[in-house]
Amino acid sequence: MMCSIVPPYMLRRIAAQSEPRLRAVARAAKESLLHIKDLQAIRTAPIPAAPPSARQTKPGPPQRTIFDAESTETLPGRVVRKEGAGPVGDVAADEAYDGLGSTHRLYGEIFGRDSIDDAGLALDATVHYGKLYDNAFWDGSQMVFGDGDGQIFQRFTKSVSVIGHELAHGVTQYTANLAYRNQAGALNESMSDVFGVLVEQYLKQESAAKASWLIGEGLFTDQVQGAALRSMKAPGTAYDDDVLGKDPQPDSMDTYVRTSADNGGVHINSGIPNKAFYVVASELGGNAWEAPGQIWYGTLTSGSLPATCTFGKFAKTTVATAEELFGSGSAEHDAVLKAWETVKVKV
Repeated sequence: MMCSIVPPYMLRRIAAQSEPRLRAVARAAKESLLHIKDLQAIRTAPIPAAPPSARQTKPGPPQRTIFDAESTETLPGRVVRKEGAGPVGDVAADEAYDGLGSTHRLYGEIFGRDSIDDAGLALDATVHYGKLYDNAFWDGSQMVFGDGDGQIFQRFTKSVSVIGHELAHGVTQYTANLAYRNQAGALNESMSDVFGVLVEQYLKQESAAKASWLIGEGLFTDQVQGAALRSMKAPGTAYDDDVLGKDPQPDSMDTYVRTSADNGGVHINSGIPNKAFYVVASELGGNAWEAPGQIWYGTLTSGSLPATCTFGKFAKTTVATAEELFGSGSAEHDAVLKAWETVKVKV
């Protein structure tokens, strides 16, 4: 299923604007909303993990192809850069190429995973999708990036965490295949936020203490009062703007949002497991892609998460994974327990 980075509730706020200066932005948001609805109506069958015979003993190099949609909505578009070729001078195309490489590198070097499907899947991305298109998405087989409207959003290739986030939907698709609805959908979104920030932190070699923990930092123009789409460190604080409103993410079950919108709040309630991961990383210190990342990756790939996984089931599985990797009573095990206690999810 198509998974996008900008939540529908944010696009609805923009679409409702009636000021003359925001007319083009409102129209772009309405078109993005309709596009999300159309694409999400196309259900994709669960994709099984690659058979062991297809996997390599060691992750291979990335196989990237960047396409240009040339402001149309036709995919994949015209090839503009292939694996091994130098920069082409198109900022979006070169950022997409580099971001795909950074994501492939994290999975290969840290988790021993051979691309998104663990069998060397080629990484394709299309840039310059649509006109003033306010989103980036994973469509089940490739990445797609809009250029933004220029008033609220800049180009979506600008943030490495966005690229890492969207490709992580592919990893989830090939592993747990969490349903994109309710708590399972919020976990699906959260897993993408977790690995999105890990791609960025690993690229920058930033410790948990030094990292911003922001998803989509740099996407907003200077006309927006906000730092990013979401904050994993402090859900609910990423933006507070006249046009966008205030970041609605809760940071614990005390403020869990019950809604039928956004597939049952998948982009809103993801703040709760996001905060849990941040607490684990901050408690342990050092690099988040090490013990915290190993626990979350081990949980995602454990084979024990049902498609309709709840926060409680996911929390119990992270505790079991931490115990398996580091032992009962270890600092890692205790940090995971504390994290779920902090966000009021019962283990």
